[in-house]
Amino acid sequence: MGLKPVILWLRRDFRLHDHPAMVAAEKTGAPVICVFIHDEIVAGTGAAAKWRWGEAIASFAARLEEIGSRLILRKGAALEVLQGLVQETGATQVHWSRAYDPASIARDRAVKAALREGGIGAHSHKGHLMFEPWDVATGKGEPYKVYTPYWNAVKGRGVDTPCDTVRALAAPETWPDSETLASWQMGAQMRRGGPVLAEHACIGEASAQGRMASFFGNKIDDYKAARDQVDQKGTSNLSENLTYGEISPRSLWHSGWARMEAGSAGAETFLKELVWREFAWHLLYHFPTLDHENWRAEWNGFGWRRDNNDAEAWRRGRTGEPFVDAAMREMFVTGQMHNRARMIVASYLTKHLMTDWRVGLRWFEDCLTDWDPASNAMGWQWVAGCGPDAAPYFRVFNPETQAQKFDPDGRYRRAWIAEGQPQPGKTALQYFDAIPKSWRMSADDRYPPRLVDLKEGREKALAAYERHKKG
Repeated sequence: MGLKPVILWLRRDFRLHDHPAMVAAEKTGAPVICVFIHDEIVAGTGAAAKWRWGEAIASFAARLEEIGSRLILRKGAALEVLQGLVQETGATQVHWSRAYDPASIARDRAVKAALREGGIGAHSHKGHLMFEPWDVATGKGEPYKVYTPYWNAVKGRGVDTPCDTVRALAAPETWPDSETLASWQMGAQMRRGGPVLAEHACIGEASAQGRMASFFGNKIDDYKAARDQVDQKGTSNLSENLTYGEISPRSLWHSGWARMEAGSAGAETFLKELVWREFAWHLLYHFPTLDHENWRAEWNGFGWRRDNNDAEAWRRGRTGEPFVDAAMREMFVTGQMHNRARMIVASYLTKHLMTDWRVGLRWFEDCLTDWDPASNAMGWQWVAGCGPDAAPYFRVFNPETQAQKFDPDGRYRRAWIAEGQPQPGKTALQYFDAIPKSWRMSADDRYPPRLVDLKEGREKALAAYERHKKG
């Protein structure tokens, strides 16, 4: 009794289980005031991700109510908001989970310095990653630049045991005022696409835990073989929940490790994919221009086109290449895209259509509900050929042969492309409910011819690559 409150600043960590920052705040014994701040970083987020962020906030606010707490919402510059809350409440400490993108790092460093200068305890905690980027280094003390050595360096490390679930947070005598989530209109940019996305989202900690249990109980054994098949539901689909911290990577690691030790055929592959996410953040932390500059300097000046009409057809799922169009429509309807399909559409844009990878990166940023700045940047540069651990530029994915291998019966393509089908399914039709009316597209339209012959497109891309190498 009588202890001054502490502030828990929430960002992308909407869970009660394995939440080190929340545990640290709870262990002070003081009242805990949870706050989410709609600052310039939130404001600059793409449409689908911002919509999904709002849904995560709403779900977690209800979760806090269940344990006798609240989520305070404030809009403005993070430092100003936190300093204001400190003055209003008499709080003596602020706790938060670390973020690793350049903008968040700069913001958090400034916040920490200013709070400490004002005599306020400022404490950042791990939680978004298993391995801190500065804790993993080569024998020369340098960051890793290739995935396999990174995997070999971390696979034998102990991963911290997840923290216990927080069951209660002490409440202050008086709660500070809160803005309303509705007033922020975080889904406004989605316009009519929001309700369509809502049908496909898995929102909140309880839903994430259910999805995790289903995956480890029913799918993990087949994961290695099934994860590339776009016509099957062979992946975990947990990227969405990881993005908003509705489940922790440590929880997934320990569950996957236990299944691997029990002999599951797909468990190690799953763990490697989880570490791919860690590797992406490792790279973005150490090389903060990854999301806007070519990783390999020798690619500067390559003859990629800037945004163009072909890229617009790609965005709208109207390239005439069924695998590509199906994937682009899947993303617009669900906010997600199968990982195999992401490689196909990225290769098609950067190679067959000779368009700059940053054009695609920005569209994914706007359309993905599981948007992750590190994975998005690494993925685009990897496929384009200019990034770390890159697929060689001469490796051009052929959408037609890829479809034959990973969607042999055409189930995936039929699920997302309505044109030409006598009775299109629900998901194929939902695309036309979600897209802007200004696109003037209808399920009754004729399916378009190919923008580019696949063989000719590949040959032109390789010729451009050879010219660039010589020039």
